[in-house]
Amino acid sequence: MATTDGTHLDDLRDGYRDGADGRPAGGAAPLAPLEFLRYCWRQLTSMRTALFLLMLLAVAAVPGSTFPQENNDPSGVATWRAEHPTAGPWVDRLQGFHVYSSVWFSAIYLLLFISLVGCVLPRARVHLAALRSRPPRTPARLSRLPEHAEAEVAAPPEQALEAARAALRRRRFRLDVHPETGGGSVAAERGHHRETGNLLFHLSLVGLLIAVAAGSLFSYSGQRLVTVGSGMVGTAGSWDSFSGGVWASADDVPPFALTLDGMDVAFEAQQTTQIGEPRQFAADVTLTDAPGQAPRRETIQVNHPAELDGTQISLSGNGYAPVLTYRDGSGAVVKSGPVPFLPQTGNYDSTGVVKLPDATDAAGQPVQVGLRGVFLPSATVDASGTPVSGFPDLANPLLIMVAFTGDLGLDDGVAQNVYELDDSRLTQVSDGQGRPFAIRLVPGQSVELPQGLGTVTFDSVERFASFDVRHTPGQREALVFALLAATGLILSLFVPRRRVWVRVRAVDGRPGVSRLEVAGLARGNDAGLREEVDGLLAAVQAATPAPPVGDDGGSQHVDMTTGRTPGEGS
Repeated sequence: MATTDGTHLDDLRDGYRDGADGRPAGGAAPLAPLEFLRYCWRQLTSMRTALFLLMLLAVAAVPGSTFPQENNDPSGVATWRAEHPTAGPWVDRLQGFHVYSSVWFSAIYLLLFISLVGCVLPRARVHLAALRSRPPRTPARLSRLPEHAEAEVAAPPEQALEAARAALRRRRFRLDVHPETGGGSVAAERGHHRETGNLLFHLSLVGLLIAVAAGSLFSYSGQRLVTVGSGMVGTAGSWDSFSGGVWASADDVPPFALTLDGMDVAFEAQQTTQIGEPRQFAADVTLTDAPGQAPRRETIQVNHPAELDGTQISLSGNGYAPVLTYRDGSGAVVKSGPVPFLPQTGNYDSTGVVKLPDATDAAGQPVQVGLRGVFLPSATVDASGTPVSGFPDLANPLLIMVAFTGDLGLDDGVAQNVYELDDSRLTQVSDGQGRPFAIRLVPGQSVELPQGLGTVTFDSVERFASFDVRHTPGQREALVFALLAATGLILSLFVPRRRVWVRVRAVDGRPGVSRLEVAGLARGNDAGLREEVDGLLAAVQAATPAPPVGDDGGSQHVDMTTGRTPGEGS
């Protein structure tokens, strides 16, 4: 539909038209190389393509959670390859163990980045030009617009035009006043921040992609369990587990030394309904930032990590480490020191293992011994008679273990979990009557193992702390961009884009009376446009005298189905 001054209604609604390439309708001529490249660029930078690539990226990330990843779990990768000898080489060729650094995942990520940038930047230029441009001139026939109202006021055209300008200014419209002989018009528009929000949302997505990529490439996380009195250093090979980004390794951890001086742990012991609830977890440490620097004392608590050159050292767990001494059958001390037992329940029922590959039995023959047990800090029995811990603090420590002999699997060259015992090639030690030999110890006690395997002594109990050394670049930036994206989405959804025109004309033969026409147009569906037109008309009428009683004036609305005012002919 076109107005009488040649202005197309769609142009008024959208401000510009997308996708016009100047090609004649139905043209099927082959594209020149440059035209083909331009066509490919337009397809790549379309919002439809960006959404498709975003969905494709989510699908491409699925193998990363299906297969173990080399940079995070190398032992898991080795195990998966051993368990799947046929599929393993194919998964390796398809980079299934390096998904997030693979060629195909990187290509999708890069294409998504290019698509978003290529889509947003041209729109940003158009939007900046629209912000600087004047509202479109008033169409010749306002009655053809979706919302239209008319009224007469007892005021000259200049006064009515000024009242319309003031009312639109109060409503925060951008104005362009066109005074004319015997009247005039005001063109106004509002809601450019809708497109601003849209652009902010997409630019924030670009920033979020960059922040996430930085975290994926350069982040790392290392875990280490430390008993009281011992320490750790930030060097390769000193971690219990370590996972790094595509371009990060253990060599990127800043050099530091940490000594665990003590653990401050407290549990609720007074309130009956909250018995055993944690009240305090804190690790007192001595931290040396770099060789040659003076050590400093730190207290690391939950959610209060120590900062180290952009790296955080957090307290991720704690528990008990029974101090054990094992003498083999020849009487030689094979192992002596704290053995961490990992908590399994809220009352710190803890499990642990001891692996002794270099023992000797009473006959002088080499033997491998494994011990698996449960540590109960406050031992009691439940209703079924099973020993359990009734409280997480140390009140009645008890150590229960069983012993195995055989092949511990430490000579196979395959990494093992130090807190698990693989008994597939082990034989459980019996008491001579076919029953498993049970070891029950309290601090200070010893027990002699059958078959001349030696003696186990439970000396005391120490505490341990688990530390997480983590570097996550782009984390704060990702949060900022996510908040900006949410802000832009809110603006794009809830800020209406409207254009309003007011025309004032003198009424022939009635000096001092002016005829007002108010029309509105929205970009997209806008349920509040009629209210905007009504409110503007009422505001102008309130600022000008009403016509004398008996005049033919009054307000009229167009019919939304026909686009005409009541009584208007075809």
